[in-house]
Formats: sequence, C-alpha cells, structure tokens
Amino acid sequence: MRMLSKYKGFLICAMGLLPVAATAQDQPRLIVQITVDQLRGDMPTRHLKQFGEGGFRYLLEEGIHYNNAHHTHANTETIVGHTTLATGANPAAHGMIGNLWYDREAGRTVYNIEDQDYSILTSGADVDDETEIDPTQRAATSDGRSPRTILTSTFGDELVVNTAGQAKVFGVSIKDRGAVAMAGHAGKAFWFSKAAGEFVTSSYYYDAYPDWVDAWNSKGLPQSYSDRSWELLNPVDSYLFANSNADGYKPDFAGFGRTFPHPLGSADSKYYTTFLTLSPFGDHITADFAKTLIDAEDLGDDDVTDFLAVSFSVTDYVGHFFGPSSLEAEDNLLHLDRTLADFFAYIDAEVGLDNTLIVLSSDHGAPEAPGYLASVGMPGGYVTPDAWDTAPAVERIKERFGISGPLFEGYYHPYLTLAAEVRDNPDIDRVKLETMIADELVSFEGVAYAVPSARLREGSLPDNALMQAVLNNYHPDRSGDIYLVFQPEWFINDMDGLSVTVTHGSPWRYDTFVPILFAGQGISAQKMSRRVHTIDVALTLSIVAGTRPPSGVTGEVLLEVLGQ
Repeated sequence: MRMLSKYKGFLICAMGLLPVAATAQDQPRLIVQITVDQLRGDMPTRHLKQFGEGGFRYLLEEGIHYNNAHHTHANTETIVGHTTLATGANPAAHGMIGNLWYDREAGRTVYNIEDQDYSILTSGADVDDETEIDPTQRAATSDGRSPRTILTSTFGDELVVNTAGQAKVFGVSIKDRGAVAMAGHAGKAFWFSKAAGEFVTSSYYYDAYPDWVDAWNSKGLPQSYSDRSWELLNPVDSYLFANSNADGYKPDFAGFGRTFPHPLGSADSKYYTTFLTLSPFGDHITADFAKTLIDAEDLGDDDVTDFLAVSFSVTDYVGHFFGPSSLEAEDNLLHLDRTLADFFAYIDAEVGLDNTLIVLSSDHGAPEAPGYLASVGMPGGYVTPDAWDTAPAVERIKERFGISGPLFEGYYHPYLTLAAEVRDNPDIDRVKLETMIADELVSFEGVAYAVPSARLREGSLPDNALMQAVLNNYHPDRSGDIYLVFQPEWFINDMDGLSVTVTHGSPWRYDTFVPILFAGQGISAQKMSRRVHTIDVALTLSIVAGTRPPSGVTGEVLLEVLGQ
C-alpha cells in the first residue's frame, strides 16, 4: 500500500508538469494561423522601428515572440514548410518532401498536390504555361488539386474530428499548395488563379462555388489595380536598403523593372496577374478575400472553435526576384505590416481579438543574394550544374558497375534520381553505387554534401543536426537516390529557364530560421530565445483547442502559449 501511495504521488507530480487541455470556456472562438512565405526569422525585428501600430508590432510587442525558431527538415520549400506547420510532423512522416518529386510508379515528375480526380471548378483557371513563373506548378499534368498526397492529419483535420464536423476550417493563399496544405483533408481551400484572375477551388472541396465566392470574384478587385504601379510607401532615404534599388544583379522580368516604380500594366496584358503577385497588391487581395470569408462563413460566431489559415505569398515572390535585403523586400514588408494591421482590426471588430488566437510563422527563410553579399565583402555564388564537366565521372561510374545506358533519370531538387534500369538492376550493389556517385559529386563547385539514400535507409549517417535534417526529409516512396546539399550561400538560381536572384531549399540556418509569434486570447507579452521548432506549432494548437494531436506530430508543447 505504501508503494501504491508513493506511485500515486509520483503520478500526481508528473501530471502537474504536463500541459492541461483548455476547457470549453477557455478555448478561442477562432484560431487564425498566418504563414508569411519566405519570412526569415530576423526580418520582422530588423524592420520593427519602421512598422506602424497593429500589425507586426502588435505581434512582436503584445504577443509571445519565439526568436530562435527553426524547421527541422532539410528541404526548406513551400509545400514542405506549410505541411510541417499544419501537421507538426516532418516530411519523413507527412510525405511532402518537396514541391516536386519523381514518381517511380508513374514514371514522371509530379507536382505535390496535383490530383487528376478533382478539377478546378472554374474553366480556364489551370496553370498557364506561357506566363507561369513557378516551374513546379508547370510540372502538373492536370488542373486537379487535393490534399490526398499529405500522409498525416493536420491540426485542422483534428479540430473537425473533435467537434463532430461543427468546426469550420479554411485555408486561403495566392498559392494553391499554401491553401491546400493548411486546410488539410477536412477543411476547404481557396487559392488565386493567375490564369483566371480569381480565387478558385477544386471539386475535392465543393461541387459549386458558394454564392459569396462568386460575389467576391464578380467585384473584380484584382483587376482594379490595372495600370497602377508599385511605388514606395515612404521617401526612399528612410529605407535601410535605399541604395539597393539599382543593383544590377536583379532580373528585369518582362518589363517589371529593377527599380521603382514597378508597373503592373493593364489588366488584359500578358503578365498582369503575375506582376500583381510580385507586388504588395497580391497580399491585399488575399486579405480581402479572407475577410469576406470570415463574414460569409460566420467564423468565430459560436462556442465551437473555428480555424482560418491565411498564407501571404508575395514575400516569397519578391524575395526570389529581388532578394530579402533589397528595397523591394523592405517596402513589401511595410505594405504587409499595414495589411496585417487592417486584417487584425477586422478580426477584432467581427470576432474580438480577445476571442481569437493568432499564430504567425513561415514556411522557410532565405539566403542572401550573392550580389548583395559581394557588396558587403561576403562569399556566395550560384551553382551551375550545366557548366560542370560530368562526363569523366559518369564514365568512371558506368565502367565500375557495367552500366551501358543512362545513369540518371534527372535532378529534382534536392534529389538526384537514378534511371529506372539502373535502380532496379539486381546485379548492382546500390549502396556502393550511390556511395561512389556521392563521392564524385562533392568534387564539383558549390557542393557541400551528397548523401546516398542507402545510408538514410540504414541509418549510417554522421550524428549532427544537418544530417538529421536530411533524414527528416527522407520518405522511401518519394525521395530520390542522392540528396544534394550545396555550400552555404550557394544555390541554383535557374528555375526551369527563369533566372532569379535567390532560391531557398537548404538545411542551412538562414533557410530553416523563421519567426513563431502567438498573440490574442490568453497571451501575455514575452520574448523567448530558447530554440523551438515549427513542429511544435500544431501540437500546441491541439492542446489549446482540446483536440487529439495530429497523427504524425513529433514536436513539443510551447508552454508559454498555455500560460505556463
């Protein structure tokens, strides 16, 4: 009996250390998860003094700011980061290993959320190959989109399950993959079609558009920016990066220009909607659509917690073309600050910030542009595989293993994939083949590591954070055969024929480093500098909402959000 009493006492003490699920009266009426695409963790604080009231300043000064937050996977791309934030799992579990991967069964490259069974409801809203600047979307063979390739549940999914379907769950973004990942399997997703100039969805979610979506599209807000230009908000000498406006390393895409002002052109011009998403106006229309959704769907109007995920994409587009330390990136962030302030004010009026929990993070960070680094005396450069003389290395490998045909299927970032005839040949020792290829690859300019998948499968990797991140990105059915890691501040800037200034997608800290900010109901201002991770967000939201954790979650609870 004494032993039992002692054991019970231990249990009570141990349970006291665990977070307690919120009661119904403690739960927020609305949870708003904001993902700012390509918002490196230092960027909000770098420009804090320039922000107005109510936007970033509200989050940074009245919320909990985790200023040492990181992704724990290696391929820091859009779908990977969004799905990680939604699921609390790494890509090894949720399966979204990259924006693209090579499907061995189909024998082709696939786009992460493509699904030929569920077409876009709007005719002519598919990707326009002539004008689409995102090469990953051009890889899709149909306009169909769904979350079926996401292999684990999301926080939104669990919220719907927990409430017997009463919770309303939505995802909104310029990018289809941003909206779909955050909405999960049980929510509804809307994204902006550049081809149609409208917000759209697929038949996975609806048989027909709700009336309010048709009404929003009919008012023509995206077209209202016709013949306008993106101009600076403030006098140029008030900007930190005022002198970057004429940097010659930035591309001049289709007349958008390297310097302010950046003209959008007329609404019927070829690249109008592309330029719209390359300017702050893209986030303006995203926020406007999200506000309309809140009102039309009565989010936060009852005691059942609803969930709205909004992904703002413009920071990513601007970062790719101009770099994160550019006048364009700085001005866009000031515009986004105003957009967030207006959005939060709307939520306060409709639902009340005291009834709303807001969390903001990012799907990935970004490196600096090599041109900018050179201007301040720092190293960096572009990896150019087309300039590599690979013929001698390929010949050595093929001779060693008796390979007569093609050695590779291709490179689909970050994986080099063997040709099917080679991969499936039972007479070839895959471990030795992949190891020899990796040994050859590290001799080429810009390559830091080449990691054979055979080593990932057998777990024979060096015990360090970088290799763990590569392992966290490995899924046996979707990953390629050799994982390439380039040197810090080195990356491929050729996006399927389109030259850009910056490309993310590495395990280096500038790509994994993102903000995590909580504000709203029950949140007291705090700044936390211990290392936390994006896989912590979904689990924390689950505790707040009193739901079951997502099925693949591996993170830790952020106790400060619970007031502990």
